[in-house]
Amino acid sequence: MQVSEQKSGVLQQSALEYIKATHRKIKDRNPGESEFLQATWEVFDSLQPVFEQHPEYVEEGILERISEPERFITFRVTWEDDNGIVHVNRGYRVQFNSTLGPFKGGLRFHPSLTGSVVKFLGFEQIFKNALTGLPIGGGKGGSDFDPKGKSDREIMRFCQSFMTELSRHIGPDIDVPAGDIGVGKREIGYLFGQYKRIRNAFEAGVFTGKNPDNGGSLIRKEATGYGTVYFVEEMLKEQGLSFAGSTVIVSGSGNVSIYAMEKATEFGAKVIACSDSEGYIYDPDGIDVETVKQLKEVERKRIYHYLEHHPNARFGNDKSEIWTIPCDIALPCATQNEIGRESAEALVDNGIKALGEGANMPCDDEAVRVLTHNQVLFAPAKAANAGGVAVSAMEMSQNSMRYSWTAEEVDAKLHQVMKTIYKNCMETAGKYGSPGNLIVGANIAGFKKVADAMLDHGLS
Repeated sequence: MQVSEQKSGVLQQSALEYIKATHRKIKDRNPGESEFLQATWEVFDSLQPVFEQHPEYVEEGILERISEPERFITFRVTWEDDNGIVHVNRGYRVQFNSTLGPFKGGLRFHPSLTGSVVKFLGFEQIFKNALTGLPIGGGKGGSDFDPKGKSDREIMRFCQSFMTELSRHIGPDIDVPAGDIGVGKREIGYLFGQYKRIRNAFEAGVFTGKNPDNGGSLIRKEATGYGTVYFVEEMLKEQGLSFAGSTVIVSGSGNVSIYAMEKATEFGAKVIACSDSEGYIYDPDGIDVETVKQLKEVERKRIYHYLEHHPNARFGNDKSEIWTIPCDIALPCATQNEIGRESAEALVDNGIKALGEGANMPCDDEAVRVLTHNQVLFAPAKAANAGGVAVSAMEMSQNSMRYSWTAEEVDAKLHQVMKTIYKNCMETAGKYGSPGNLIVGANIAGFKKVADAMLDHGLS
């Protein structure tokens, strides 16, 4: 009788009361995890009309279940540098939700990585992966190891130690990692090599982002940046706008940033600024993407070396000032919460028309409010940057078939996936009372796909 009354009480709450009460429980259970709490509320805040129309989600505790990881793994990573000194880092893997398929999400090597950041990234990944329409669940991982300034041999030793522990938790049908910040083709190669050594098997599908000569997919490196531009272009077209003839700012200078710049330029835009952790460059003549590729992918140099090749450009050592440069379109592609209220206000004051999140949650809550309040077209990360994981899923398919698609085939499939995600987000936003709101559309579309599958699976 007591259980029945308790259940009845939950169902009698308003949808908003239920959402707020559930989030208070998450706060109590995860104290101090600001990034994770920010990410969960960003989704929860969109879901009131969903629970009003679907009380079965409340009855089955979907919100509570979807916000608690199936598994959260932390482990010690011990490695030796070139001078024989032993170092200890912390490794993470959050296996958040496998309702739609094996856990899928990248590995990040960065000194700022914490359990809260890993959980926020893993939570976002659930819905991002769901939006692709491909059979993959949500996960994320990495370490507080900093690959900057390390030799290839030091990075290899770290990766081998990291994989020695991680290998017992992953597999082609269990959990499929990929790269993220600080983890590129080199690191994936070392990780995959150690995995093969431990498992005594060539399980190509256990990793994505591999070298194309070693089972990787063409266009994987470009996919997140390309996909962001494809999504934003669909958003612009809805309003009679385009990248063509627009000025664009792109933060960061890693894979996402470089290939967002490349595709935006291909679409007729002039990219005038990009950045790295030490500052930003502004080139009124338009950023030469090939120079940035040479500096970052080949020479592994800082972005200020761009001025050696293009003396008309200028460098600023405060990377946040990049958002004070007037532009039509901003593509934040660096890291979480890089745009706050002041930066958003500067973008609005300078006449920005659209912003597409290439990184994960690069705009904080106040920035999102400023931008949307001022009618800036806003493409949220979980939709706009889903291209990377979409092509990762395609890589898994190619590995399973022992087959490789051409770059043109993969790019065409990617373009279609991003168009479909945009259409789904727009239709869902309209259906649930927020026409044109891509934040609401992405959150609800991703949530409903997973929630419906969780109902089918019972109490798992």
